[in-house]
Amino acid sequence: MSLKPKIEAIIYAAETPITLDQIIQLVKDSSGISDGTELRSQVMLALGELKAEYAVDAHGIEVREVAGGYRMSTKPEQHDLVRSFAKSLKPPIRLSLQALETLAVIAYKQPITVPEISEIRGVDSSGVIATLLDRKLITTSGRKDVIGRPILYKTTKEFLLRFGLKDVHELPSMEEFEKLVAESFQSDLMPTDEVGERKTEPLSQEITTASSEFPAEAGHVENEKSA
Repeated sequence: MSLKPKIEAIIYAAETPITLDQIIQLVKDSSGISDGTELRSQVMLALGELKAEYAVDAHGIEVREVAGGYRMSTKPEQHDLVRSFAKSLKPPIRLSLQALETLAVIAYKQPITVPEISEIRGVDSSGVIATLLDRKLITTSGRKDVIGRPILYKTTKEFLLRFGLKDVHELPSMEEFEKLVAESFQSDLMPTDEVGERKTEPLSQEITTASSEFPAEAGHVENEKSA
């Protein structure tokens, strides 16, 4: 069993330098190897081979030891090129938990109106809609043919670009989405993270069980701050 692909993937995905012990533990958990001494030797050997492979001129990146750990970085001779490219990139989008939830509802139920979104989430989502529109992650999609003719919203091409999706059919399951949100917002998932009370059911359950027929004007919901 080659450990190099596993270790390469771990180092590539790590946001900060990952230590040898962390790599060993991750490989151990995924491979089931019980001999810690043997595994350490195998990991160190694989790390040496990876560093040697990326050191050749055919690669523009390298595996470096930084701050007690390992990370992938561009080679010094490519810094000017990468710096020029980085200036052309759009800055990363940072969304609040409320905005992520609202965006998820739109992505999975589009086209959908604000009252329908608020009904699913249990809070008034109109303030968050403005944020998502401003960041071009959603756009209008006509009006629903019901009393009041509320505006419909859908995701945009920018949404697909930002989330690395070919189309909306590549969206992960709601359970997977909630897991990603939980990992990113561990301290924000308390019932008090919004002004007013929230429903206690998981968002995925609310989306799945929400009625397909919403009233033109949603019932009373608690307000929340804009994202």
